Amino acid sequence: MAIKDVVLRCANLDDLLSLQTFEQGIIDAERPFNKSIKKTDVNYYDLADIIQNVDSEVVVGEHSGQLVCSGFIQTRQSKSHFEHSHHGYLGFMYVVEEFRGQGLNRLVIDYLVNWGKKRGLSDFYLEAYTDNTPAIRAYTKMGFEPSKLSLKLSV
Repeated sequence: MAIKDVVLRCANLDDLLSLQTFEQGIIDAERPFNKSIKKTDVNYYDLADIIQNVDSEVVVGEHSGQLVCSGFIQTRQSKSHFEHSHHGYLGFMYVVEEFRGQGLNRLVIDYLVNWGKKRGLSDFYLEAYTDNTPAIRAYTKMGFEPSKLSLKLSV
């Protein structure tokens, strides 16, 4: 399989079942980094709302009729102390296991950043757990820089 065999397109509501499966894959992958994530009944996103929202874009990669990757961008209002009034928030990055390591995540991010740039955005944020070194390495290779560290206390 070559990256050229994957076609990116906007997600639609018919994709929800596959996207919900992707979401559970993301949650399962993040559980080792955060022991506070519940064991059952967990959702990070309202995917139907994000798909239908004009200020966001959900992209999927399709290979032979099968969804193999995803990501989204949301236009969000920035805090008043920033020079930019709005920014692009990237999330829902997922690649089906047998398609990993082929540059699909970069392809998705490039698509989403271009979507944001067409809407006047110049700053883009995403989140990764500090112990998720493979994700941090991949995102820094794409030009992302660490920006802010959240600290947590559980008592």
